[in-house]
Amino acid sequence: MPVSRRNLAAALAVCVVLPLSACGSGDDGGGSSDASGKIEGDITFQTWNLRANFKDYFEGLIADFEKKYPGTNVKWVDQPAEGYADKISADAAGGTLPDVVNVSPDLVAPLAKAGLAADLDKDAAQYKKEYLDGAWASHRIPGMGGTYAFPWYLNTGPLFYNKSLFKEAGLDADQPPTTYDELFANALTIAEKTDGKVATLANVPTVEDFGRYGVPLMNDEGTGFAFNDAKGVELLTKYKELYDAKALDPQALTATPESSGKKFLTEAVAMNPGSALDLGNFKKQAPNLYKNIGITDQITSTGHVNMYVMGVMVNSQTKRKPAAVAFAHYVTDAEHQMSFAKKVAIFPSTAGSLDDPYFTKEDGTDETRVRIAAAKSLKNAVNYTPVLFSEQMKTELRNEVAKALQGKESPKEALDNAVEACDRLLQQQG
Repeated sequence: MPVSRRNLAAALAVCVVLPLSACGSGDDGGGSSDASGKIEGDITFQTWNLRANFKDYFEGLIADFEKKYPGTNVKWVDQPAEGYADKISADAAGGTLPDVVNVSPDLVAPLAKAGLAADLDKDAAQYKKEYLDGAWASHRIPGMGGTYAFPWYLNTGPLFYNKSLFKEAGLDADQPPTTYDELFANALTIAEKTDGKVATLANVPTVEDFGRYGVPLMNDEGTGFAFNDAKGVELLTKYKELYDAKALDPQALTATPESSGKKFLTEAVAMNPGSALDLGNFKKQAPNLYKNIGITDQITSTGHVNMYVMGVMVNSQTKRKPAAVAFAHYVTDAEHQMSFAKKVAIFPSTAGSLDDPYFTKEDGTDETRVRIAAAKSLKNAVNYTPVLFSEQMKTELRNEVAKALQGKESPKEALDNAVEACDRLLQQQG
């Protein structure tokens, strides 16, 4: 099962291996479908590699829940990060899936299809209004009705750019690109002025980049992919032009978020996406870059930036559904999301939380500036990566994009092949 989207970290870099995964007790199988009964009984809450950094936080949260609901007992189990997706898959197959499961959208999809994820539009509809619309929608599965996890924490990030590299190319460092046309034009200018020594971008386009560009990613029924349309071909053609001019880093075909971040750190690349956490790294590791850092918004043709999201799922087979739903809601309610957001650089998915002074009040620091900008953009952000887009599909797309950039296939042929491969994998998901 895919794991990368749980790496909310990628956008978050969540310093503490933060991808959180919560699960409940293994005493399920034939549980009640009614979530409106008395909140009582034993449930298990399983997290992913969190005890070392957040032991006090979660123990306090559990104690408060048990105090609020006498007769409940929450057993907290923490699993290592390695192999977590396989653990969920094995538990699902063996009938030992815990009661409350923290999942990313791609992990909830197969569980929902197998009938193991409670539909919160039925079991917890009264809570829907407490969350941002885009966050609540992030755990819907194409082709299925319902929502299959409470939204938990979110993240997004700005684009960082190197003002000195922009200036050296004769560009206005105080006017960074705000549209794709401006971005591509600036990238070609920087490559030309530096004889191809400085690229502007370090990563090939991913499915979320096609989404941000305004490309339809799937058909309305959720039965097939659609990013090989004219707009998708247009974007890949632009990237081919950048690649040929060395405006896209030649090593982009094999780049990772870490390697592209290092390129930006060493001033070999002019722009890179990031988060507030990166600013501290710049200050320590590259003071000259930090002195010249520019911060601007993600570029999008849709008016909506990309949202990374985590969720908390309730096992539909739990014997303690009222307690499981209540606890999943408790973990993700506004009060607890807000307290957690102040411990690590993430953002609450609850409506109104992003209006808190913590996310709106400037204090003169770049870190706060980034946090405020991210919070503002998250209010209407969307999770572009389709819930059904697996790791294998990502690899197929990446391989075909590489062929197009290298001139082995036309952009149209590459995207047609990628869609065909992804559709085949989608059918295999069942």
